[in-house]
Amino acid sequence: MTGYDVLVWCPVCRHEQIYAPPAFPCPCGAPVVPPVTHGSATALTHRTPADAWVTVRCAACGRGTDWPRPELGCACGAVLRIPVVPERPQAPEGRPSLSPPHIPLPGTAPTPRYAFRPVPVRGARDAVATAVLFLRRLGYEDVREARPEEERPPSGTRLTALGVLAQVEPTVRPASLRDVECAWLTATTHAVTCACFALSGFTPAARTRADELDVALFRIELSGTPEPLNGAADELTATGA
Repeated sequence: MTGYDVLVWCPVCRHEQIYAPPAFPCPCGAPVVPPVTHGSATALTHRTPADAWVTVRCAACGRGTDWPRPELGCACGAVLRIPVVPERPQAPEGRPSLSPPHIPLPGTAPTPRYAFRPVPVRGARDAVATAVLFLRRLGYEDVREARPEEERPPSGTRLTALGVLAQVEPTVRPASLRDVECAWLTATTHAVTCACFALSGFTPAARTRADELDVALFRIELSGTPEPLNGAADELTATGA
C-alpha cells in the first residue's frame, strides 16, 4: 500500500479491497489526490450531476477545485462510492477566501481547452487517470470508467462519455489487434468516436488496423502525456468533442 491507498469495505458483499485514488493535475502543476478514508463505501444506485463532484484543495497552492468523486467497481457487481473528506482552501491572513473555480456540469456549457498538465505515471491507475484527464480536456466532461454491468473489454479499462469510447491498456503489454478491433466494434455499435490509449504502445498489426478503421491511437508517456500516433489521433486532439 502507498500513502494514499485505503481499505474499502463493500456493503453489498462485505468484501474488503484496497483502493488507490487517482491523482489529478492542479492548474499550478502539482498532483491533487482526493483525501479518501478507510471504511464502508456507499453502493451507488444512481448518479446526479450535483453529487458527481467533490472539492479538493491543492496542498501546494491552496486552490480548491472540483474533481470527480472516487468510485470503485466491486467484484460482486456493485459500484462503490469511496468516502472522501472534502478540503476547502484556507484564506490567507488579511485576505478574503476565494470561491473555487466553477467547472461546468456536462451539457451545461462548453468546455474550455485549457493547457494539459501531465502527472507522472507510476502505475496502471495513473495511466487510466491520464486518459480520463486528456479526454476531459478535449471536451468529454462526462467521461467515466464503464460500469461492471456494461460490456467489458477483453483486457485493460474501457472509458465512455457522450460521443466517445476509449480503450486503455495500462500495462507493459502493447495493445493488440484484438484490442483495437473490439473497441472499434463497440464504438461503431453506439455510433461514437473510438480512441485507444496504451502505456506500452501498440503492435504493428494493431497500428495498421487502426489506420484502416480510423481509430485514434495514443501512447501514454511516463511523463503523463498522451502522444498521438496516427492521423486520427492528431485530428481528435485538434478538434476535440
